[in-house]
This record gives sequence, structure tokens and C-alpha cells, in this order.
Amino acid sequence: MKVQLQQLRYFVAVAETRHFTQAADELGVSQPTLSKQIHTLETSLGAPLFERIRGGVTLTVAGETLLPLAQRMIADADAARDAVADIIGLRRGDVRLGATPSLCSSLVPGVLRAYRAEHPGISLHVTEGSSQDMIADLLAHSLDIALIVQPEHGVDPALETTELLRESLVVASVATGPSPTVARQLDLVELRHTPMVMFRDGYDIRDVTLQACERAGFTPKFAVEGGEMDAVLAFVEAGLGVALVPSMVLTNRPLLRATPLAPPGMRRTIALAHRRGAVMSHAATALREVVIEHCAATVHIG
Repeated sequence: MKVQLQQLRYFVAVAETRHFTQAADELGVSQPTLSKQIHTLETSLGAPLFERIRGGVTLTVAGETLLPLAQRMIADADAARDAVADIIGLRRGDVRLGATPSLCSSLVPGVLRAYRAEHPGISLHVTEGSSQDMIADLLAHSLDIALIVQPEHGVDPALETTELLRESLVVASVATGPSPTVARQLDLVELRHTPMVMFRDGYDIRDVTLQACERAGFTPKFAVEGGEMDAVLAFVEAGLGVALVPSMVLTNRPLLRATPLAPPGMRRTIALAHRRGAVMSHAATALREVVIEHCAATVHIG
């Protein structure tokens, strides 16, 4: 037995109007077409659905049984169509974004503001963690896209990355205290005797800082260690030491001074990553486009 949804729509229209001509007018089809589809439906079901009476029709027992089922099937089909249309039209849906803490406190708020303005019906879920965490979450299908610090050796070949910007690292110190250097730029070796606030293990900038200090020929002196980005900046503001941080995180931090490093300086590449070959949802695709557009339009980091 093969029953088509269109046949059920025709049946419900006749059942509700109790008249073939009126139903045909409401459906915008000819009466012969409507009658033919009803006859085909009756043949498929093996039972008549209507009894013809003077001036109209009435439902048979089979028709009375079918009517609520047909109405529910049509309603479910319409709901499914509307739900898909909402998702395609970005009126509703979900998207999962991952980002490092430094990017969550600097780049991500502006991105989400722009995205929310365009797509207020989309639910946003943000996960914060190290780049290694974000990469693992992407591979585990726990995230749709992620903003990461791109490793020099590249990422897992199962992922695809788009470079967004290259950001300089600077030395953050309390603005009311002495400058960590008498020059306009600081040679990293000048910090060999300066207490430093250090990020927790597994933090991208921690490894970069330790490697750079090692290349400069010294082991940094820690005043305090183990914090996330907000904690590290708060510790520096409290005068506990200096920290090597991305330049973007010092925006709107008037209590902190940013001292650039002398050439060649230190930079990191920020990239947008997603699973290679993945069919992203419309919501995730739209967020990816907003991230790229936002960085191109508003972020100018050397």
C-alpha cells in the first residue's frame, strides 16, 4: 500500500468541507484531479472513504478512522518542513564554538555580538580551553568550529585551518610601577631577574614563554604561577610581577602597561579550525563567515 502525503491533503480538504467542488477550489486544483486522487487513495487503502449524498459527501467508517491520522501526519510533515526551513533560514539552531581563554576575553565577544545581531534565534555554546583541548574536542565532534593558536608543526590532518591573524606578544606590567625597560622595546633577557606571573601547565603561552626564555639563555623567576588569562592579568595588576601576553588582551586594561619586545619579537598565529570534509550546519557556516569577516574588518595586529 502506497499512500502519498498529497493524497492525504486532498482527503482532509474534502473531509473538512464535505464537498468536492469547494475542496478543489481551496486546494487550487480541478475537481477531476481531486476526484482521481481520492479514488487512488481509496484503492490503495482498499476501502471507500466517502459516501456521496445530495449536495455533498459524508465520511464512511473508514474515512472517520483515517481523518485524525491524516490530520496528524500532515501536521507533522508541515512541522518538519518548517523546522528545516527555520534551520536553513538561520531562524533557529545551535552552534558550538571553542576558543582559548585569551581569545575568549578579546576576540570572541565582538564576534558573538556581530553574529547575534544577524542571527538572534541561534543558540550559542562556547567552550574555553587550550588549543590542544580545542583540537581534541573538534576531533571528538564536540565542537563545530574553534579558534586556536596554530602550532608551528601544524594540526591534525583531519582538521582544516584558516589563518586569521598574527598577533604580537608583549610584556604586561602594572601601569603605575616602573617600566620593565628604559628603552622603548624590551629585550627578553632583561627579564632574567624580574618576577614573572606564569600561566598554568598546558597553557599555550606558558610553553612559548619558557622556550623563548631558554633561547635567551635564562630560566624565568616565577612570582606566582598556575592561573588562567584573567587571573594572570589580575596578578600583574596587583603588582606581583610581569607576564608575557597577547597584545589583544590588554585592550580596555588601563591598569596595565604593554611593552613591545625588541625584534624579532614574538608572534603567534590565530586560526579558525574545523573538521576537514565535515558538512557544517548552516548556523556553524554562518558563524565561520562572521569570524572571518570580523577579523578582516576590525582586527589589525602586527
